[in-house]
Amino acid sequence: MAAPILRYIFRSQWLGTQGLSGVLSLGLREAHSAAQGLLAVQKARGLFKEFFPERGTKTELPELFDRGTGGKFPQTIYCGFDPTADSLHVGHLLALLGLFHFQRAGHNVIALVGGATARLGDPSGRTKEREALDAERVQSNARALSQGLKALATNHQQLFANERTWGSFTVLDNSAWYQKQDLVDFLAAVGGHFRMGTLLSRLSVQTRLRSPEGMSLAEFLYQVLQAYDFYYLFQHYGCRVQLGGSDQLGNIMSGYEFIHKLTGEDVFGISVPLITNTTGAKLGKSAGNAVWLNRDKTSPFELYQFFLRQQDDLVERYLKLFTFLPLPEIDHIMQLHVTEPEKRGPQKRLAAEVTKLVHGQEGLASAKRCTQALYHSSIDALEVMSDQELKELFKEASFSELVLDPGTSVLDTCRKANAIPDGPRGYRMITEGGVSINHKQVTNPESVLVVGQHILKNGLSLLKIGKRNFYIIKWLQL
Repeated sequence: MAAPILRYIFRSQWLGTQGLSGVLSLGLREAHSAAQGLLAVQKARGLFKEFFPERGTKTELPELFDRGTGGKFPQTIYCGFDPTADSLHVGHLLALLGLFHFQRAGHNVIALVGGATARLGDPSGRTKEREALDAERVQSNARALSQGLKALATNHQQLFANERTWGSFTVLDNSAWYQKQDLVDFLAAVGGHFRMGTLLSRLSVQTRLRSPEGMSLAEFLYQVLQAYDFYYLFQHYGCRVQLGGSDQLGNIMSGYEFIHKLTGEDVFGISVPLITNTTGAKLGKSAGNAVWLNRDKTSPFELYQFFLRQQDDLVERYLKLFTFLPLPEIDHIMQLHVTEPEKRGPQKRLAAEVTKLVHGQEGLASAKRCTQALYHSSIDALEVMSDQELKELFKEASFSELVLDPGTSVLDTCRKANAIPDGPRGYRMITEGGVSINHKQVTNPESVLVVGQHILKNGLSLLKIGKRNFYIIKWLQL
């Protein structure tokens, strides 16, 4: 039985007053976009890197989005996301931002989860074959990715609305059409339209064929299935543009050639840049340096800190890539940074905008609370933090639930939490200043715990032994 097609559609209008700064931003944005056009604006931001084909088609790509030259409005654009893990990561964000920018301009966008293609493994940009995933694992990951895409679309629609009418946002899973296909029928209908010489000429294929491991047939056929995805979406949804990372250009070309042979129509591809770390390695699961968008894998605090720590020479580029802020506003932020670099204004704005998009307003508030609690020793922040936030912030911390008996002392607490050794050594650790509770040093082992000082309003105590060892205590029956 075919898997159901997942749909998640938004049509958004102005949701209310956003304040003076919001109105100013909108005015700058609308004036800037109207003057240059959608593709030119995103090219200037650095979000759109390459267009394919650039010229020689009956209707060229910019004309598709130009009402004045007879472009069909709205257009449909898609981008694929293979569920090789149960969460999206920062490396996926630029493709999503590309979809969102099209949606904001009134076009319909499709996020395609590769519930079928993930079984093969995309060889693009890889030096060896992906670890094979069984069908059950891929299906579970596909459900998780679909939920993640919906959550991001919801945050986008609720928190970044402007005064324009948006297009739809649809989530599909390509297993819906491949599970209906008979292998021999599929190869007979599709295989004859692909030339081996062309497929072998792709850079991703050439690179793998020259490697010691070589390339499996499953990986080699990946570009055929991605091309068919494009064709299916063209036929059923009128999709004429595919968005993907710059390592996807070969696969996009295969889709263009396949559709053009079958229909005589032109379709297009747009690539977005790949995000790398300081050593030039691509951010992602395979590289082992993924910053995940699922809270269970990377907390809002960790995501916020990832962007807050970006260097000055990268932050302007990242503001253009990862936010919806108009270019004039980004220029203004960077001008202020020149006069007050110690405030790290661009980094704070970048971190706030991305965290809000990924985790919503509450996720951003959580990230800021955790930042205040950890780096500014804020008791106020600690007092309003949830159990989840404390566990996210102090991941290596031991978590204990203790009953507060009358007369419980600092020494009793440390021993019940297994934070200090028994005997004189543990006692000395307290008297010598090696223990703090809620960021305040305690040196009297016999001091009785005081609610509001040693025990916060939320019934928690943060115990620190030495410089790095944290223990979270939740007090029961207060």
